[in-house]
Amino acid sequence: MARWLLPENLSDALPEEARTVERLRRALLDLYASYGYELVIPPLIEHLESLLTGTGHDLDLTTLKLVDQLSGRTLGLRADTTPQVARIDSHILNRNGVSRLCYAGSTLHARPAHPLAGREPLQIGAEIYGDADFAADREILELAVRSARLIVRPAAMTPPGAPPARRVQVDLGHTGVVRALLGDALAGASGADAVLAALTGKDPAALHTACSGYASQTRQALLALLSLNGGLEVLRDAQRQLPGSAALDAALEQLAQLADGCPVDAVSVDLADLHGFRYHTGMTFAVYVPGLSGPLLRGGRYDDIGLAFGRARPATGFSLLDLREAARLAAVDPVRAIRAPRAGPDGLEDAVTRLRENGEVVVRAEAGAEPGVALTIDRELAWQSGTWSVCPCATVTTAPRGG
Repeated sequence: MARWLLPENLSDALPEEARTVERLRRALLDLYASYGYELVIPPLIEHLESLLTGTGHDLDLTTLKLVDQLSGRTLGLRADTTPQVARIDSHILNRNGVSRLCYAGSTLHARPAHPLAGREPLQIGAEIYGDADFAADREILELAVRSARLIVRPAAMTPPGAPPARRVQVDLGHTGVVRALLGDALAGASGADAVLAALTGKDPAALHTACSGYASQTRQALLALLSLNGGLEVLRDAQRQLPGSAALDAALEQLAQLADGCPVDAVSVDLADLHGFRYHTGMTFAVYVPGLSGPLLRGGRYDDIGLAFGRARPATGFSLLDLREAARLAAVDPVRAIRAPRAGPDGLEDAVTRLRENGEVVVRAEAGAEPGVALTIDRELAWQSGTWSVCPCATVTTAPRGG
């Protein structure tokens, strides 16, 4: 095997992709900072039990494990950053008030999420700890939608003649609906797990079998969930078809409030979407845009995640699943550069330094030389009338795109 070949589903980010990813990373973190979110940078690797706290079986399968040669303990390479941020909030920061935290960093998956997915997703997200108010959920959803808009560029920002902006769709769910229907059956996970699996897989036959031992009203309600997906009319249908309770009414009301005024092109509801059911404790959402095989980002409320770290603080947040994958949807902004000679009369070095300090890209090369990076040299620094001046290039030089 050639030494330069990488393992399956791993790839290098070449200059153009890396530049786009980094531009988006900075823009997203600046967006979160404008809302008051503080950046944290957890380690890539830590004790396995810490990484898997409160996350369920799926993350265990995704986490790459190894033995620490110093301690002999099992370590994990993070497949999801949220448990680490919960640990920081609960055990390191130990604040009494509300904490708004954000992060951006690589994760590693033992197996890809789908055949074309990378195994080293660059995950970025924002989370609120210590705030049980519904307003925190609305803020997180707003920030998630703004993240999607920043990446795919809304119609108002699309230049004339450019391809139309991609639609942004939010799919809402709420774990409280199924919790209200199953009640105490969730405590003994034997039969409940089969029901949850059948609902997640939208499998009527499996659901019939899994809920055969339940009361008739509960069984009919669970079967009704399979068809309770679509537009906002789903919320009205759920009120008619599902047995009423305070918990169910509260969940449906939260979904209605989240949908009201949500700044996206389309809002849908899926009451049988149980992604992360054992992890989430309230509303859930996924943001979709054309061009991706799955959601751009996922989020929701997960109040119990800090319990194992000693503090069961309210928590809500979202994660953009892979910034590298998302970057393929973003507009590629051309990088304009100035060519400057390697040597020349006095003042050349000062002129180059001033241009770079003002944000210009300056490449030291002789005329006609290929840039060697993904940029366009359309100006040059020339000695004219006893001073250094920036002039248009007689011949614009553009580097070929690699990869």
